[in-house]
Amino acid sequence: MRPSLTGLLLVLTAVTGLVEAVSLLALGPVFTAMQTGNVLFLAFGVAGAGDLPALSSALSLAAFATGVLCGARLESAAEARGWRWVQLGLSAEAALILAGAAAGWGVAPRYGHPAAAHLLVTALLATAMGIRTVTSMRLNVPGVPTTLVTRSMTALIGSSALGHDIAFGYGTGAWRRRALAVLAMFTGGLTGALLIRAGWTVGELLLPAAAVVVAVTAVHRTLPRPHTG
Repeated sequence: MRPSLTGLLLVLTAVTGLVEAVSLLALGPVFTAMQTGNVLFLAFGVAGAGDLPALSSALSLAAFATGVLCGARLESAAEARGWRWVQLGLSAEAALILAGAAAGWGVAPRYGHPAAAHLLVTALLATAMGIRTVTSMRLNVPGVPTTLVTRSMTALIGSSALGHDIAFGYGTGAWRRRALAVLAMFTGGLTGALLIRAGWTVGELLLPAAAVVVAVTAVHRTLPRPHTG
């Protein structure tokens, strides 16, 4: 069976769940993909409430913004030249996650008061997730944004028999894709949390994520080249 773009993006959504488990539980508290959380963590940290460090959140926000800038320039330039821009974006993401694994090799997970190594890995992962967000937004597959599931969950509930909202696709099969996106994020997060409980180091935790992104990059080459609007 030929792989589908939606299927590959669902796999990447699971990778996000794994990466965020590492970020929040082994490096944080900090997010590297879901930047809404970092904006709030930063606000709470500046206010001195909840014992939340502001440095990790500020670093992640800055690194994510850098990743978005690099991803946008890289992928738009590649598409203008007729290159496979998706592969370039995913390859850059995989390289950054591998760099994070190298920087975190032998580093024990720590929740609260991160050391320099934890901050370095956070910056690398946030840059990777910034590039990923550009890639998924340029592909624009409805219901599978890969780096968050709030909109997918809202659309899933709104289009259900209880929500009954045609604007969200009530009466269509879109709910399956949205439900799978939520499930993929949960599965990735659960996997990461279980590996942390099993005693894996930060570097070991990131190797599976990098390997999956490399595999998705290779499989995507078999699909037709996408074009943005």
